[in-house]
Amino acid sequence: MPKVLISDELSPAAIQIFQERGIDVVEKTGMKPKELAAMIGDFDGLALRSASKVTPEVLAAAKQLKVVGRAGIGVDNIDVKVATARGICVMNTPFGNSTATAEHAITLMMAVARQLGSANSTTHEGKWLKNKYMGVEVTGKVLGIIGCGNISGVYLRNAKKLRIFRT
Repeated sequence: MPKVLISDELSPAAIQIFQERGIDVVEKTGMKPKELAAMIGDFDGLALRSASKVTPEVLAAAKQLKVVGRAGIGVDNIDVKVATARGICVMNTPFGNSTATAEHAITLMMAVARQLGSANSTTHEGKWLKNKYMGVEVTGKVLGIIGCGNISGVYLRNAKKLRIFRT
């Protein structure tokens, strides 16, 4: 049975996917590279996010490792050159969080339009300055993300689904 080490916190859904496919999963998060190197020896796969560092030392200790899967866009925490030289496949999920990031950007734009940050701060100070923080209404305005990357592309594909209507 293949074994995968999960070295950063992943969604329980990810762990379930591995297990449903007959893969033995071991979770141990928060390891430094030396700890990861000491543990990686008999694993076939390594799943991580951005906290774990896959150094040449970690890869040298990985006797059975076939794949490193990064749940995220970049692979800057993985020594791809050394992994490739050792025949270890490095993968990432470049679109994995694009929808969430696009939605977050839109949410932040809405918060700025309504001055929520400043209103929240002054309210916590015991002030109620409702006339100062009126903000602007978004209804009837165009709100979007301009860019050429994954995030704006996801937003553009889903733009027809996002509408603000006056009721």
